[in-house]
Amino acid sequence: MKTNRTYSGIPEEYAKLQTAKVVLIPVPYDGTSTWQKGADKGPEAFLNASENMELYDIETDSEVYKEGVFLTEPVTENSSPEAMVEAVHTETKKYINKNKFVTVFGGEHSVSIGTIRAFDECFNNLSVLHIDAHTDLRKEYEGSTCNHACALYEANRNTNVVQVGIRSMDISEKTEINPDKIFFAHDMAVDEYWMDDVLDQLSSNVFITFDLDAFDPSIMPSTGTPEPGGLLWYETLAFLKKVFSERNVVGFDIMELCPNEKDKSSDFLAAKLYYKMLSYKFKLDNDNDDDDDDELSTGKLPKFKYEDDDDNDF
Repeated sequence: MKTNRTYSGIPEEYAKLQTAKVVLIPVPYDGTSTWQKGADKGPEAFLNASENMELYDIETDSEVYKEGVFLTEPVTENSSPEAMVEAVHTETKKYINKNKFVTVFGGEHSVSIGTIRAFDECFNNLSVLHIDAHTDLRKEYEGSTCNHACALYEANRNTNVVQVGIRSMDISEKTEINPDKIFFAHDMAVDEYWMDDVLDQLSSNVFITFDLDAFDPSIMPSTGTPEPGGLLWYETLAFLKKVFSERNVVGFDIMELCPNEKDKSSDFLAAKLYYKMLSYKFKLDNDNDDDDDDELSTGKLPKFKYEDDDDNDF
């Protein structure tokens, strides 16, 4: 990964930790994936694509990078899945504690175990909106509880998990799913009200974990386990905009970009998705500034007292 780079090549004035509202943590990890390898190359491909993306968003009439995006050094711990999860947990919580809007780009989906753990420790009444082709609810897989197939097991026990776009699972996971909180792709295809039904299951604070294989392979082929029958671009954006509008999204991660050297379209889709999600978050927050007090505007309802922003605290 390039050194001394900024997210999307933005000017340094928008990339400083002290003033940036957003923190982006890359986690190039691919230690437990079981079919196509390469998710460890995802963060670099995502960042390269982001540098070739227009930074004016037409839909929201905004340039969200001006809110400030600080790109951290990548989390490179890979001695074991458990050590990686703990490193991600520590890094994520550190920046939440600085009152930043924390985002993570993986890497395979086991990365999210650490991310979600940090958010659950820091926010009350947390829902995890899990957008994915797979349920990822196994207690353990191939000898580890920190496998990509177990990415949502811990969250499902500790938070309100709502799953969207699911179209592949092991029969053993049937005992783990909540029928009211899982939205199968084949049902969504014939239900015009599925977006509203998802919103009804979400609490006030929402963390989004987005596995890119939630998309149909026709628009997102470069992922570890592509599944037919997935989401398309504009329905996904309409859903995300609704979530950001009607709930307090406290952070998000994007996982499972497995780049293909011969086709960069998936890299660019991932880059646009990330920027769209930031645009929805901050455009809607800024539009509501006149109506909300400071706590509601920042969306912080922490389980801990904030430390000051002195880097030496960590």
